[in-house]
Amino acid sequence: MLVRITGTLDSIEASAVLVTLPIGLTYRAMLPASAAESLEGRAGASITLETLEIYEASGQGSHLTPRLIAFTTESDRRFFELFTTVKGVGSRKALRAMAAPTGDIAAAISRKDTTFLRTLPEIGARLAETICAELGGKVDKFITPELHDNLIEPKPGAANTGIASQAIAALVRLGESRPDAERLVNLAVERDPTIDNADLLLAAAFASRPG
Repeated sequence: MLVRITGTLDSIEASAVLVTLPIGLTYRAMLPASAAESLEGRAGASITLETLEIYEASGQGSHLTPRLIAFTTESDRRFFELFTTVKGVGSRKALRAMAAPTGDIAAAISRKDTTFLRTLPEIGARLAETICAELGGKVDKFITPELHDNLIEPKPGAANTGIASQAIAALVRLGESRPDAERLVNLAVERDPTIDNADLLLAAAFASRPG
């Protein structure tokens, strides 16, 4: 099984990447939404990706097509493997849903924040509940120390991880890059740390955009 590739980033699409290895082979791999964003602007650079091979059924299940999925970290790959054990979360749905950093998604699952999970592509109310029920207690190793501290000692207002993460995810879905979305939300929080509603924080972040 192919588990890692190192080569030159040829091009990147919204959901896939082309990487050419030194021996001349070029691989096309599907990407989680957040990984595609992090690789933008790096064409021509040498990169290393953690990979996972899957087989998709086609032709009413009579034929299996091999697919390669790539991740920027091993932790993201392991989270994807866990995420796809949830009933109703297939490979392609998981790739689209992973539009936020793995740590943010894991933290939301840990605190049973279905509101945040519903901001992710492909995740509706019922599926969000299912994800929390099936993965609760299994995702703590994917939570970054900073987010884990927030889970233990929640901060008031918009500084609460869930509120900020929801606003950032909404901005990304509306077309902002993740770095810009994070910057706008952080600026809005600095101006008014008492905001305790994701919609109000989103409005404040939009108001922070340069004219």
